[in-house]
Amino acid sequence: MKNPISSRPPTERFTGRVEAYRRYRSRFPREIISVLQQRCGLSPNSIVADIGAGTGMFAELFLENGNTVFAVEPNAEMRAACEELSSRYPTLTCIDGTAETTGLPDHSIDFIAVGRAFHWFDREKCRPEFLRILRPRGWVVIASSGPRRGPDGILHDHERLLREHGIDYTQLRDRYRVDDSVREFFAGSEPQEVDFDDAENLTYEEFEGHTLSLSVTPQPGHPKFPAFQRALREYFNRYQSGGRITLPTRCRVVFAQLP
Repeated sequence: MKNPISSRPPTERFTGRVEAYRRYRSRFPREIISVLQQRCGLSPNSIVADIGAGTGMFAELFLENGNTVFAVEPNAEMRAACEELSSRYPTLTCIDGTAETTGLPDHSIDFIAVGRAFHWFDREKCRPEFLRILRPRGWVVIASSGPRRGPDGILHDHERLLREHGIDYTQLRDRYRVDDSVREFFAGSEPQEVDFDDAENLTYEEFEGHTLSLSVTPQPGHPKFPAFQRALREYFNRYQSGGRITLPTRCRVVFAQLP
């Protein structure tokens, strides 16, 4: 179940990227909440644990729904950004923990939510941890979100850009393709799946900021950054119209009760 990972620990990969992440990463569709209400019985009384919460983008959907949310995040900078949400949402508690060791009490959680973080987990260790903290009949909700993949030039060239100029994208590419690993994680369950297709219409500043928020891209000061930035500008100019680029995106949500 494990995939090869970079030498950089997953818990440190987003250090220095927090501002770009929360400014330029796409938000999760609000329609996710209505799907979970209709199919899983999510209510404002449900207790939610957002595992690998980052800056709190997935958690915020549940907070807006009135839920009590425990945001488990090991990266100190990301967790600090998430904690800023508590000024608006007093039902948020941020925890220094990981998917494998959440620090949450036994059988205390109705919904485990994972947004754009599942590929970093040790799935052999986090599954028993999820079972430990879930209440009977609790749900696990895993969302992946980002540019679509496909043969279209804009999608093919976007992946080539990351492959040629990223720090370690080639080593991690299979890890990001989580569909098979999610199905394996839910083996013995009856997972349900919903896709939300959309597109981001970005200025160059927004496109660069979004790309710099990815953990595989070189930051300013890195030896690969000048060539990466040139390639980024060339890609944008090739596909832009009216000073904006339209990048097709997909958010896939898979949810089930673990047996």
